[in-house]
Amino acid sequence: MSAIDDLPPLREVITTHGLSARKSLGQNFLLDLNLTAKIARRAGELSDCDILEIGPGPGGLTRGLLAEGARKVLAIEKDERCMPALAEIADAYPGQLEVINGDALEIDPLSHLTPPIRVAANLPYNVGTELLVRWLTPKEWPPYWQSLTLMFQREVAERIIATPGSKAYGRLALLAQWRADATIVMSLPPEAFSPPPKVHSAVVHLTALPEPRYPADPAILSRIVAAAFNQRRKMLRGSLKGQAPDIEDRLIAAGIKPTDRAEQVGLEQFCALARMFEKD
Repeated sequence: MSAIDDLPPLREVITTHGLSARKSLGQNFLLDLNLTAKIARRAGELSDCDILEIGPGPGGLTRGLLAEGARKVLAIEKDERCMPALAEIADAYPGQLEVINGDALEIDPLSHLTPPIRVAANLPYNVGTELLVRWLTPKEWPPYWQSLTLMFQREVAERIIATPGSKAYGRLALLAQWRADATIVMSLPPEAFSPPPKVHSAVVHLTALPEPRYPADPAILSRIVAAAFNQRRKMLRGSLKGQAPDIEDRLIAAGIKPTDRAEQVGLEQFCALARMFEKD
């Protein structure tokens, strides 16, 4: 019996079902159920929300979310080997856990969820950033989710909350901070996982803003930011010269020095620059 429910400890579950973590699936399992319950609490009040979880593995965070009172958890798991372990959790929490065996990059979860919706996941390392970008760039805003509580490699977490002037600052920080409040709420050492990764991890909590922090066309902003940071060592008058023949004038009009580099420019200025392209 574990500390949070009547199910077996995770090490026993992993042994029983032969769930050795697979590097090809980006798997690193969290084994401490007290820790997974703590992560679940970082997601906020769960009793009136449906929770989307990606990559539950043997179900450590799943059990934490359910033990903390989640109304419903939809867990999407690519690894078929995990299905029996997740089925045992579903039996222990009747009507509260739905499991889909499939690729989270290819599945639309909305038909299985009822708002309000939160996302909580120990994301597989190989798809974590791509999933985050998708959640931050839907066709319409506000998105279907209220908040994202996500485990990343520490380096990725720092890129999400980075500020201008830092090495970590780039496209991911701008995407996240344009439409959400983002904070690191937990740090975890490698030994918290099985197998231990070579890097530290961190949990980031993002709360969706009702509207973007500054006005800008999403497609234009994304294009400008990508071009700027693809050549981040160049001055912006060089990295953005392909965007418009009068790029220096547009930079100056947006309050940006043409000799600045991308990492020196804040979100508000990038949004102002994007607006300079809206009449093209």
